[in-house]
Amino acid sequence: MDLLDHSAAILPEDADRAVLIARLHDPQDGGPSVAVLRGGDLADLTPLAPTVADLLDHPDPAAFAATAPAARTWPAADVLHATLTGRRDVPHYLAPCDLQVLKACGVTFVRSMIERVIEERAAGDRARAAAVRSRVREVIGGHIGDLVPGSEAAARAKDVLIAEGLWSQYLEVGIGPDAEVFTKAPVLSAVGVGSDVGIWSRSTWNNPEPELVLAVDSRGRAVGATLGNDVNLRDVEGRSALLLGKAKDNNASCSLGPFIRLFDDGFTIDDARALDISLTITGTDGFALESVSSLGEISRDPLDLVAQTTGALHQYPDGIMLFTGTMFAPTHDRDAPGEGFTHHLGDVVRISAPHLGTLVNTVAHSEQAPPWTFGIRALMANLAGRGLL
Repeated sequence: MDLLDHSAAILPEDADRAVLIARLHDPQDGGPSVAVLRGGDLADLTPLAPTVADLLDHPDPAAFAATAPAARTWPAADVLHATLTGRRDVPHYLAPCDLQVLKACGVTFVRSMIERVIEERAAGDRARAAAVRSRVREVIGGHIGDLVPGSEAAARAKDVLIAEGLWSQYLEVGIGPDAEVFTKAPVLSAVGVGSDVGIWSRSTWNNPEPELVLAVDSRGRAVGATLGNDVNLRDVEGRSALLLGKAKDNNASCSLGPFIRLFDDGFTIDDARALDISLTITGTDGFALESVSSLGEISRDPLDLVAQTTGALHQYPDGIMLFTGTMFAPTHDRDAPGEGFTHHLGDVVRISAPHLGTLVNTVAHSEQAPPWTFGIRALMANLAGRGLL
C-alpha cells in the first residue's frame, strides 16, 4: 500500500499554531539533526541543541524552539515524501526522540485491563479467549469502570474478584495503588513515521497499541507529547507475564512520531488529557479496522503516571518518553470467529490525533525489518565529528 496516501494527514490540523520538533537524517551528515517545523521548512536547531534531550531540558523549550536562529533548513514536503516512499539516500524523518529512555505504562484503561485478564486466563490461546471474556465481563464489567485505582472501593472490589477466582496481576496494576511501568525499548531504538513496525515471526496473535506518549525532561516535567505504537505480542505475553520483555521489545516494535508537540499556551497537558486517538488498520487482504481511544477514559492521570515513573525513586538524566497506555481492545475477529484481531504482514497502521498529526507504519517481521544499528556510541561519534559536542 502507498503510504503517500496518508501524507496530507501527517501534520496536526493546527500545525500553523504548533511547535513541532522533528529529528531527521541527512545522509550528508551521516547522522541525525534536531529541527523545528516553521511554515513549509524544517529549521535546523542542532548547533544549539545537539539532541532532543538538550532541547527538552531548556527552561522554556517551546519558546526556545520557536525563536532560536536556524543553521539551515530542509523543505518539509521533500523530507516527508522521501520518508513515506522509503528513500534513505536523501533527508528523511526519524523518531522524534533520542537519548530519552523509552518507558511505558500498562493497564491504564478499564477495557485494556479486562483484555489483559483474558490474555492471562486464555494463556495465549485465541480460541479460549471468547469464553473467558464472557466470564470476566459477567463478574466485573458492570462496575469496575468507576473505580479509582488505589482507593478503598478498589480494595473492596479486589476482595470480590479474589472470591470469584478472577483476581489477576493485571487487575492489581489496574486498580491497585501502583501503576505498571516497564521499559519498552532501548534508547535510540524507536522507529518513526513511514518505517516498518516489527512483530516476531513466531507470533500468531499480536496487535498495535495506539497511545499518547509524553516527552518528559530530566527534571520530571512533561514538556510535550507525541503518538506511539507500543506493538504487542499477545500470545507471548499471555503465556507468562515474565515474557513481557519478549512480547514488547523486539526490532522495530516501538514506533513514535511524527513530531513532538511542545506544550505552550495553544496546547497544554489539559489538551493532551482530552485527546481522542484514532486507529485505522488496513490489510492487503481487504481487511479494515477502526477504533478510538479517548484519553478522558484513562484510569490514571497522565501526570500521575509520570510521577510514578520518575522522581526521588528513579531519575532519568536524559529524560523519558512515556507511553501512557491504550484502551484499544483487539476483539474484532479477523481470521476466524471468536479469535479476535491479529496482524498480517503488510498491514498499514495509522494512529492519529487532531493536535498531534498521524503516525503511519507498515507491519513486517522484526527479523526482516531494517536492523537497528545506530546506537549511543554512534550518535556521540557522529555529533563529535560534526563539531557539535
